Amino acid sequence: MHKHILASGVAALALFAGAGSAFAQTQINWWHAMGGELGTKLEEIVAGYNASQDEYEVVPTYKGSYVETMTAAVAAFRANEQPHIVQVFEVGTGTMMAAEGAIYPVYQLMEDTGEDFDPNAFLPAVVGYYTDTNGNMLSMPFNSSTPILYYNKDVFEAAGLDPETAPATWEEVEEFSRQIMESGAAECGFTSGWISWVQLENFSAWHNQPIGTLENGFGGLETELTVNGPVQVQHWANLKDWQDEGIFQYGGPVGGDDAPPMFYAQECAMYMNSSASRAGVIANATDFEVGYGMLPYYADVDGAPQNSIIGGATLWTLQGKPAEEYAGVADFFSYLSSAEVQADWHQFSGYLPITQAAYELGQEQGYYEANPGSDVAIEQITLNAPTENSKGLRFGNYVQIRTIIDEEFEQLLSGNKDAQQALDAVVERGNALIREFEAANS
Repeated sequence: MHKHILASGVAALALFAGAGSAFAQTQINWWHAMGGELGTKLEEIVAGYNASQDEYEVVPTYKGSYVETMTAAVAAFRANEQPHIVQVFEVGTGTMMAAEGAIYPVYQLMEDTGEDFDPNAFLPAVVGYYTDTNGNMLSMPFNSSTPILYYNKDVFEAAGLDPETAPATWEEVEEFSRQIMESGAAECGFTSGWISWVQLENFSAWHNQPIGTLENGFGGLETELTVNGPVQVQHWANLKDWQDEGIFQYGGPVGGDDAPPMFYAQECAMYMNSSASRAGVIANATDFEVGYGMLPYYADVDGAPQNSIIGGATLWTLQGKPAEEYAGVADFFSYLSSAEVQADWHQFSGYLPITQAAYELGQEQGYYEANPGSDVAIEQITLNAPTENSKGLRFGNYVQIRTIIDEEFEQLLSGNKDAQQALDAVVERGNALIREFEAANS
């Protein structure tokens, strides 16, 4: 831990934070979007850091959903009342990067404060999402997830399928679903959370298909969406056909909140959602045994499976604070990315271990052996070195573009548009928002 002494007695008096201490602790404010059990765990991590040293006190504040937290931080920055650290979800990356003057890039922060920091210690699929085109890390990874397949082993067995074998391909998903439904083991084959993230963004990366031009937006603001290619169109057409047959049941827009109950109630035998849903799945699937698998791929698509991409969030440091306070932010980031803290967070939550060391620690501890399926997400995201098509996406106004994806998917399911028309509309409407963002930020 790097210690520093407050420059003046006046500052010490002004910041004095409790009897029995000669110097005040420097307060570091962290705004986050983790509610429920994850929020409780986050506070436990912060308490551990605060107890580990006496120079800084990190104060976590829950600000609501990811969108609400990001909106609050932008408003606070304009009013010069910003926190030191804000947790921003992955699709807000383009917006944060464009906010020049507001952001203190993490690689710069760690260098300026003399912290020991090695970007190569992080999993490539995680760090790639949050680096600029020169390979510099802009924010500190904290909670990264990727979607996986959950399945009901009891239903598989009842349908005469091998309960230890997840479907590897979409062809098998269809075949297994028919067998499950015909046997009466369950009334639906599969459902999915997050259509935008799972059935379009990750689907594209997993099949090594571009999501947009200029390396999925990494190469500049002039990017355009390309999610209306033949592979994506075929998949959406299949989803529509499978819905009409009852093989697939739609879980609703945004996160797809209706999907988990269909899986927990054993209506649908398979369920695709975040690896960070693992704790919730285990807590709710009390009447059956859960199996875990990688996302399915189409066997006839060259280059599939490639690697999946992440969701979740990172921690951005905001400018405008006294220089000495940033030493505390950097010190806290070092603690947060330590193998012990990361392994504990990953094992509790189902989020990925963001560093190789945290993964290896989990292996040494026997965690993956004792919890089968808990390493599926790691294997999937590290399956191959990320390509330009599979390292992530970076588009301005992408939060709104996700809403468009949901709207057009519902147009497809209702029969108002075919798959090509729906995805053409996603591209046309999405590109209009990207052009607006480019105009506002160039």
